[in-house]
This record gives sequence, structure tokens and C-alpha cells, in this order.
Amino acid sequence: MTKIALITGASRGLGAALAKALAPTHHIIAVGKTVGALEELDDAIQAAGGQTTLAPMDITVDAAMQQLCRGIFDRWGKLDLWVHTAIHAAPLAPTGHIGPKDLAKSLSINIEATSRLISYVAPLLGETGKAVFFDDPRGGERFFGAYGATKAAQIALARSWQSESVKTGPEVKILSPEPMPTATRARFYPGESRDVLTDPNIEAARLLPEILN
Repeated sequence: MTKIALITGASRGLGAALAKALAPTHHIIAVGKTVGALEELDDAIQAAGGQTTLAPMDITVDAAMQQLCRGIFDRWGKLDLWVHTAIHAAPLAPTGHIGPKDLAKSLSINIEATSRLISYVAPLLGETGKAVFFDDPRGGERFFGAYGATKAAQIALARSWQSESVKTGPEVKILSPEPMPTATRARFYPGESRDVLTDPNIEAARLLPEILN
């Protein structure tokens, strides 16, 4: 039976790279807001012999996520793997000058949507599935107030779920990727040389054994 992998944040960066890396062994459900990027991902996976289901959705829209997870249940009855790479990178700013809209968007994507997704995806993963999150510890760093706080809260949710599901499943993993030339990092370090960073496809290949084993 084909294994099913849900990747939230699959349109670019590490999410897209992991979708391609997992495609030889999984049917990929690719969630992202950028339709063109998802279609490019679909072309690449199909060219390599894989299969995808594209879900151009915003993870902050609760009704859309409910519909997505209900659709997964109706079609496959389960998930084997959930890889969560969706993140909002608020602009760097002194803590006293964080824009209310930037903070609200960070809270919505990084914490609230993640919490809801855990509640919807956990039953699909059951006892034997796996969920994977990616740490990026920026809490307390200068100018990283909005991103650092909300990313830390996201990982705190994942760690609590990890502790709670040790005996019952699913297995929850929290991995630490190497710095990559993604849009998120470019927003934080616009003048950084991309040559010294790890290509997302190379990093996906390195992380794949940790995700699957």
C-alpha cells in the first residue's frame, strides 16, 4: 500500500525539497499558498515517477484545513507522515517596534494554525504515523522578537505533543536543519552570501534518514 505524506509549506525551500525526496516512497499531499510553485513541484515529482495531490490552501483558514483533513480521511483513511515546514518570518525589528500586523500574522501561522493542525492531523497519523517539525532557535536574539517568540512557541507545542505521545503514538520528531538559502533566511540576512549555505535539496537528503527511521 502506498504511503501518504502531508507536507505543509511545500511550495518552496525545505518543504519542496523534502517533497521531492519523499516522493519515491510516498504519495505527496503538498500544501502551500503559491499555486505556480506547487505546479512546478508537481511537474518535478511526476517527471521522476512520483505522484502528488496539490492543495493550494492557507493553513490559517480553519475551514480549509478541516476540509483537507476530511478529504485525506475519505480518500486514504490515514496519513503515514506529516512534515510541517510552514512558517511566517516577520521583519526584524526592535522589540518595542514590532508591528501589530506582523505579530498577529506570526501568531496566526506559527502558533494558532500549528495547534489546530496537530488536533486535525493526529487522528490521521494514529499510533504508527510520524510528525516532523523543524527547530530554528532565535528566542532572545536581538531584533528577532516576533519570529523568535512564535517559533519557540511552535516548537514548545511540538515538544509537548512529543512527550504526550511517547507511549500512544504518533512519533513526533523535532529536527534542526543546517542554514539554507531560503526566502525566510534571505529576509533575515539579505546581504549574506548564499554560497556558504546548504542547498535545500542536499539538506533534505541529509534529513531523510532521520525522518524515515
